[in-house]
Amino acid sequence: MAALHSTAFCLGGVALSSRQELCFRRGNVKASTFSCPPLVSIPRLSFQSKAFGGDGSPETKDSSLVVCFGEMLIDFVPTISGLSLSDAPAFKKAPGGAPANVAVGIARLGGSSAFIGKVGEDEFGYMLAEILKENNVNNEGMRFDPGARTALAFVTLRSDGEREFMFYRNPSADMLLQEAELDLDLIRKAKIFHYGSISLITEPCKSAHIAAAKVAKDAGAVLSYDPNLRLPLWPSAENAREGILSIWDTADIIKISEEEISFLTKGEDPYDDAVVQKLFHPNLKLLLVTEGPEGCRYYTKEFSGRVKGLKVDAVDTTGAGDAFVAGILSQLAKDLSLLQNEDRLREALKFANACGALTVKERGAIPALPTREAVNSAIIQLFG
Repeated sequence: MAALHSTAFCLGGVALSSRQELCFRRGNVKASTFSCPPLVSIPRLSFQSKAFGGDGSPETKDSSLVVCFGEMLIDFVPTISGLSLSDAPAFKKAPGGAPANVAVGIARLGGSSAFIGKVGEDEFGYMLAEILKENNVNNEGMRFDPGARTALAFVTLRSDGEREFMFYRNPSADMLLQEAELDLDLIRKAKIFHYGSISLITEPCKSAHIAAAKVAKDAGAVLSYDPNLRLPLWPSAENAREGILSIWDTADIIKISEEEISFLTKGEDPYDDAVVQKLFHPNLKLLLVTEGPEGCRYYTKEFSGRVKGLKVDAVDTTGAGDAFVAGILSQLAKDLSLLQNEDRLREALKFANACGALTVKERGAIPALPTREAVNSAIIQLFG
């Protein structure tokens, strides 16, 4: 446990002060209070875009649309790896937030995606909305909160590229999305509706999350769930476990990491298929277990196996799991029959593994997400 005493981070003219205790754990965060005087009022801008078809023309409905629900924030990534937050000389501003990363990842791969969530009515919020628009992500479901800031996360990069986080959100705008603010028409257009668990931590966002998933399910969408465990954001470990599992049985596709398996099973071996099978509920179509550079495991009712990953030199692992999710969902959105064909599913997972591998070669999440051309090139180069 290390303490930061009145440490000021000056980034692009924005000064942040905090007197906090910081708890570092691999891949986890200690929630931190972030408060500052109100910014000068900025008129609300309209950042809206349609999903784009192959000829560049807007489409009113897309049968392969993936709608991603949850948080979008700013990651501040140190320019030098292997240093603590207090020792890092400078930070690179990078847009992030797991569901938003997936939405951009899908669009970069040539797919159709939309994002639903809330940001602050501030410069960072407007910037994030514009980034979605620039990446051809439909942002009509975004909302702006005049009373809460866009969430910030400072990310420490160890020498091996692994991350440690410190969030500023108490509360951040993403936590305040209300059910009445949901774009139900957009949700009903989804072929796949994707989400995480951070939006389940507090109200009113929890109720909005549950309502949105129900609307999507009722409209025939496939539900995709990546718990994306950030333990210190929850009131307690048990609360996190209960919260994550509370919507487990409603998902059609679930992606988890080895660490999340251990957490959800209270310390059981994540490499034991019998342990993983405990997490396979009767209505689940696909359970995916990511293993970083080792690749992934897959489980369906009919078959299971492992697909090897691509070994690359990791600079920053931020967004790798989200890139993997974007890779597999972009394939499934085009053809859900992949779920019944093991050979074709394995090819799709090879593609997803390559998406994750390419992302760790650059700093930040969204800035590092690859294009379809880059992924195909890497697969040909490394697999022949």
